[in-house]
Amino acid sequence: MRIGIIGAGAMGGLFGGRLAAAGHAVSFVEVSSQTIDAIRENGLHILGDETTVSVWPQIGVAAHFEEPFELMLVFTKGFHTQVAMDNVRHLIAPSTWVLSVQNGLGNAELIAQVVSAERIIVGMTDFPAQRRSPGTIYSQGHGHVKIWSYTGAPSDEIATIAQSFDEAGLNCAADANVQVAIWEKLAFNSVLNSICSVCGLTVGQVGRSEGGPALASAMAAEAVAVAAATGVLISNARIMAAIEHAFLNHSAHKPSMLQDIEAGRQTENAFIAGAIVKLGREHQVPTPVTESLYTLVGMKEGVATAG
Repeated sequence: MRIGIIGAGAMGGLFGGRLAAAGHAVSFVEVSSQTIDAIRENGLHILGDETTVSVWPQIGVAAHFEEPFELMLVFTKGFHTQVAMDNVRHLIAPSTWVLSVQNGLGNAELIAQVVSAERIIVGMTDFPAQRRSPGTIYSQGHGHVKIWSYTGAPSDEIATIAQSFDEAGLNCAADANVQVAIWEKLAFNSVLNSICSVCGLTVGQVGRSEGGPALASAMAAEAVAVAAATGVLISNARIMAAIEHAFLNHSAHKPSMLQDIEAGRQTENAFIAGAIVKLGREHQVPTPVTESLYTLVGMKEGVATAG
């Protein structure tokens, strides 16, 4: 396949690198001149526990490319999705598929302003990936990917894409119940990102604190209730098991939103906790704990980004 990757950060680099190594014609659409120069000069390298994957893909700003892609993968932060899609309009043909495994909710709706809903694929991944430097990605451990059509309709083409991802080492499956996986990851991210961002604590510090686990449980329960109101039945037990595993096994980790606040960057608060709050209001499901944390994160973000 001729594949375009929007964003050459941690997840974009991981997916694009593995797909390129599997023989696909992968090109990166990137806005950072530093990242473009680094990958053009030195290639893209994925460092793992036992192996290193090195590829030299095409990379440039959107205007650098002229021919539409068969498949485009969106790996921007949620607040960059709309601008990114506007920039690549000329690279999307009626037959192009566009896939998002971005965090949170709302990205597919932004993509649908440019792409027909029938050509959008949504999904979830829990692969670990960190960008060590421009063009160097570190991925320790294992993960999986689940994808399905945005409209919910089955598609042989999506099954073929999932098979191609799987053969590239991305452990991918086409799953009609993908919304369950998306919502359970959303709940997990909402809990840990929100609490850690407000408190300035690592995941383990929250887990060891007197009120942390109870607060996490309350937020998870609200996410489960909102998901059910939208017609998606998710498991509170699975969500809490994942959170408790993180408390014990990722104790020194700072979630991405806390890292963003500490660096004075915009966060994905609106696409994570904010999405739960918004849907709770629409479906008349109270989310007092999540709404309080969402508001507090927004306050901290406003101060941080103001300098």
